[in-house]
Amino acid sequence: MATCPVCGKEVDEEAARATTGFTAHGAPETDPTKGTRQFHDGRWYYFDSLECRTKFLARPETYARPS
Repeated sequence: MATCPVCGKEVDEEAARATTGFTAHGAPETDPTKGTRQFHDGRWYYFDSLECRTKFLARPETYARPS
């Protein structure tokens, strides 16, 4: 389990990566209610919600841990 860097809740990494379907152009889709992730500065960060990911993307230096 990963921990959301914004709110501290646990996130199931496997569920956040699980493909639920594909877009019309073949890109994999995931269910954001199961968690989401973002690659930043050489590592993956996992979030419990899109709201937390949005906060992270607005100010990653506030939440990112050094590599």
